[in-house]
Amino acid sequence: MAISRLIVVDDDAEMRAMMVQYLQRQGFFVAGAANGADIGALMAAGRIDLILLDVMLGDESGLAICAQLRSEHDVPIIMVSALSSDPQRMAGYASGADDYIAKPFNPDLLLARVRAVLRRTRRAASLSYRRRNAAYAFAGWSYDSGSGAVRAPGGYEVTLSQRETRLLQVFLANPHIPLTREEIAEALDLTRDGPEAQEGRAIDVLVGRLRSKLEDNPRDPTLIRTERGLGYVLAATVQVSDG
Repeated sequence: MAISRLIVVDDDAEMRAMMVQYLQRQGFFVAGAANGADIGALMAAGRIDLILLDVMLGDESGLAICAQLRSEHDVPIIMVSALSSDPQRMAGYASGADDYIAKPFNPDLLLARVRAVLRRTRRAASLSYRRRNAAYAFAGWSYDSGSGAVRAPGGYEVTLSQRETRLLQVFLANPHIPLTREEIAEALDLTRDGPEAQEGRAIDVLVGRLRSKLEDNPRDPTLIRTERGLGYVLAATVQVSDG
């Protein structure tokens, strides 16, 4: 449901830009970072699903950064390095990396590794989700994924249809990320609802219905905003906690 958010960490600006652009074309939301401070700022700003981390970062050690990240976060990490000997690979895994890829690499191989690590992570997350529920807070609103209850800032409950709830879940998983109508339709798995449900107009109508229940003024929305020429974005910070 969520669009995967990646960080590419490399102090070589040209290499970093190439990897960012390639992965963006594959449908990921990708940010670039040159050092540990950049990573920290991006991690603090929102959900990150995977980090591609170069081993050699000027005065900083990618291995040390990986170990520090692993001590504080569960985010998957793929080490990227021109050093490909077995001892270097073992050092990467020992620091907490989930995978290791050597430069120069085939972009298709990089993509395959990224997707494989994300699949493993999603399976683990899916099992975890079955064991616990999550509560979401955003702009004074709350959503309990266990009970399905949506509460307004005033504390009263707002009833959403099944499809409206699915749309809200997509937005909550991708805060501050502009989503195209096609991405929303795919995330909602509207293929099972018939081809007419996948049309852009159908998404517009569904967003309008959700706005009518969440916005103070649906004609001038501030929560679910229109991105001209693209689609929609949830313009709110989302806090997630155990339900």
